[in-house]
Amino acid sequence: MQHAVGSPLPPPHQPGHGPATSWSPAAHHPGPPNAGAHQGSVPVPPPPPAPGYPAPPPGPASAAAPPAPETTGHVPLPPGGPVAMPMAPPAATAPDPAGTTLAVLLIGPAGAGKTSVAKYWADHRRVPTAHISLDDVREWVRSGFADPQSGWNDNSEAQYRLARRTCGFAARNFLANGISCILDDAVFPDRPVVGLGGWKRHVGPGLLPVVLLPGLDIVLERNAERSGNRRLSDEEVARIHGRMAGWYGSGLPIIDNSQLDVPETARVLDDVLARSIASPPQW
Repeated sequence: MQHAVGSPLPPPHQPGHGPATSWSPAAHHPGPPNAGAHQGSVPVPPPPPAPGYPAPPPGPASAAAPPAPETTGHVPLPPGGPVAMPMAPPAATAPDPAGTTLAVLLIGPAGAGKTSVAKYWADHRRVPTAHISLDDVREWVRSGFADPQSGWNDNSEAQYRLARRTCGFAARNFLANGISCILDDAVFPDRPVVGLGGWKRHVGPGLLPVVLLPGLDIVLERNAERSGNRRLSDEEVARIHGRMAGWYGSGLPIIDNSQLDVPETARVLDDVLARSIASPPQW
């Protein structure tokens, strides 16, 4: 739109503000004398509707359109804090782990069936339950991933610590919002730097550890079915399995699932957790 020479341009309109006081519409739309004498007192008729569209219903000229309803809202979430010990039921009532919000840590060597049992157990509970696998979280790192087959070094330990802390944060947030968690990790009893202390620090004292420890022939057979960087050499599997034997005498509950399938192991896990709720292990 072109403006007359010497006529100032109107300032940009700002939402929520009326026309600026430094300019007048009449200066840009000159009319006959005294045309603005009654301005503001005579209503200006609305323009006719476009062909094919109904006319808007009559209403006050100053009525503002109602605001559009919110299509998505903000759902406040409780912040995650250290997980406390589960409350033991009265002596006359048997603990029901299937209906209790729990944080469980499933420990065992490669090939023990930790991930399969954890997924099955989480799938078949009466309360919302999440499964968090430390190996899965470690593999979030794509470029520069510290491959377990390359051995244990500063890089692999740093990535392990980072993954464990990430798992702990996730578990605390799930638990704070009423969702149980089962985590799985190959925790060594003879490695305090990479041991239960870190899990207790990141999740809380209410974490219930349980060890899955089948026989060596079983873990070798299961490891042979793996592929990619999760398949270890037979020598490495045997070495890890031998170190895991150190959990015997630790006070932690141990399940030998050599002759148990996944559903049977999950049922035994519920029995073990019921005892842990009634008498939490000291670790």
